Amino acid sequence: MGMADLKVTKDPNRLLTAGLGSCVGICLYDKANRIGGMAHIMLPTSLPTRGPVNTAKFADTAVPELVQQMIKCGAARGNLVAKVAGGAQMFTFPGSSDVMRIGDRNAEAVWEMLKQQKIPLLVSDTGGNYGRTIEMCLSTGKLYVRTIDRGEKVL
Repeated sequence: MGMADLKVTKDPNRLLTAGLGSCVGICLYDKANRIGGMAHIMLPTSLPTRGPVNTAKFADTAVPELVQQMIKCGAARGNLVAKVAGGAQMFTFPGSSDVMRIGDRNAEAVWEMLKQQKIPLLVSDTGGNYGRTIEMCLSTGKLYVRTIDRGEKVL
């Protein structure tokens, strides 16, 4: 799946997104029903966006939409857990303000939305200055995080 995209599926499928720099990959999983969902968000908030909103693009709209779609697919809300990766600071600028810390702001917005939705965050791999590709296996719930020059880790 691509940037500003959101998908929900069942085992034996897998979910994958590449190019997580300052973007954050949000993975929700229902172990009992082996249903997973992933969103590749680009920005923390949809405000003050005017006109139609791509809900997958923003943390504040993607998390509730992901929960809704997972429930429609057969997931039980009480079973949902989260894993998160991305939110890097890919570029540094002299004298940059908090506005330029988009990776950190994205990660913080995702954590806040998960808290509001009462979804436990099991683990996260955020920050740093390197991109990530993530793949979620729906038979096990494992999240594979691949990086250039840093190898792969399993969350």
